[in-house]
Amino acid sequence: MPDMLLIFPPVAKPCELPAGIARLAGALKANGHHCRLLDANLECLLWLIGNPVAAGDTWTRRAAMHRTRHLESLREPDCYRTPDRYRRSVSDLNRLLNLAGQERGVVAGFSDFQDSRLSPLRSADLLRSAEQHEQNLFAPWFSQRLPELLGDDDSVGFSLNYLSQALATFAMIGFVRKHFPGLRIVVGGGLATSWVRRPGWTNPFGGLVDEIVAGAGEAPLLSLLGSDDPGKYGSLPDYSGLPLEQYLSPGLILPYSASSGCYWNRCSFCPELAEGNSYCPVPPKQALAEMNKLSIEYRPALVHILDNAISPALLDLFQDSAPGAPWYGFARFSRELADPDYCRGLKNSGCVMLKLGLESGDQGVLDRLHKGIDLGVASRILENLRQAGIGVYLYLLFGTPAETLEDARQTLAFVRAHHESIGFLNLALFNMPLSSMDAAACATEPFYDGDLSLYTGFRHPQGWDRREVRGFLEREFKREPLVAAILRRDPPLFTSNHAPFFC
Repeated sequence: MPDMLLIFPPVAKPCELPAGIARLAGALKANGHHCRLLDANLECLLWLIGNPVAAGDTWTRRAAMHRTRHLESLREPDCYRTPDRYRRSVSDLNRLLNLAGQERGVVAGFSDFQDSRLSPLRSADLLRSAEQHEQNLFAPWFSQRLPELLGDDDSVGFSLNYLSQALATFAMIGFVRKHFPGLRIVVGGGLATSWVRRPGWTNPFGGLVDEIVAGAGEAPLLSLLGSDDPGKYGSLPDYSGLPLEQYLSPGLILPYSASSGCYWNRCSFCPELAEGNSYCPVPPKQALAEMNKLSIEYRPALVHILDNAISPALLDLFQDSAPGAPWYGFARFSRELADPDYCRGLKNSGCVMLKLGLESGDQGVLDRLHKGIDLGVASRILENLRQAGIGVYLYLLFGTPAETLEDARQTLAFVRAHHESIGFLNLALFNMPLSSMDAAACATEPFYDGDLSLYTGFRHPQGWDRREVRGFLEREFKREPLVAAILRRDPPLFTSNHAPFFC
């Protein structure tokens, strides 16, 4: 029976285990298939840091000299108790990645990879990245590492989730296709899924990639590997093939998906709704049992629940049971959280932080976006979480067709009024999903130049365009002292992935 190598490519934040390939590994092994896992992202970034570019400036020399100590610091809890030490470690290590990228004419860092010559939004450029794979920043690494892991009868799967991974993914695919022409190459993951569900999708990679999988990959992979009944597979991920001690966090962060899609699934302009992603939960009692089993096996410092929104049914279970380790994840401003005792129950279960998508502090905007959020209830929830000792990472979205400048100022007023209950802030500019049914109501125009773009430009019905939105955020919103104090707390580069350790 052929082996399968599952690869998580660079670049993504190297702070927690890659959930997608671990979930696939669990399904494949449960059905008798042997597979191996390669976190190429973690290995590539550590390889770049370990081989710093020689530079004459003091900052770079200092960063190179202390790189081992900085890596060790980010794996120790004490570092997170001293924000200045944490920031120094992150900035110095990211400096080494930046300079390594500059040598090849690219922007590289802990959370970014850009090439001014090639765009991940153009299929022709991704094909060029495959053809010119030896020019990729990571080529010296993967040209040695991949032959160590691949055999002539293997299959190889790439988990492509972010734009920052696309160019490196196709460079590695080009290398594999050239040196192992008989291998079956499969691409899946969040970004690949969005491509396939893009309106008018036609596969431009047919001569290079054997299969592009949209959505959950367990059944398609099992079918490709010849399983008699690919509809039967377990949901328990297998992380055992990953370098558990090397991630840049103070203890293991174990990601777990209790569902795919979103149980609310009504928000205007939501990519999940636009792409037609249905809500598929793991039964809550099963999800809790699986988290407990994984916590016993891997002893994580933190469980990251990856759901778009943790279901009320699972939150209810946390009132009497715990997932076996401290945890955090996204939740909605649901009425259950308006009960102080309910929030204390979540704290007792190990909840360290909740990520909450408010989007706007104006009730009219929330209603027009069909968010299902009442600002009065949201206010009580924020206070309840503060009193319970649960951190809040609040997400705001500016420039939607439902918002005006005055509405945005209401959001500023809301944050100002609740600053003591908000630990961290994420400020985002609205992008119109290309496949959104609501886009038809707005005059659209080109947004990104590329046949793989997932968004379209639009003319705001109130003239609240992106330039004005950016100006408001920079000149007004971020300059409010109470807001600025919240923004300064955000962990640089790692943001919400490390924020629970500062709560």
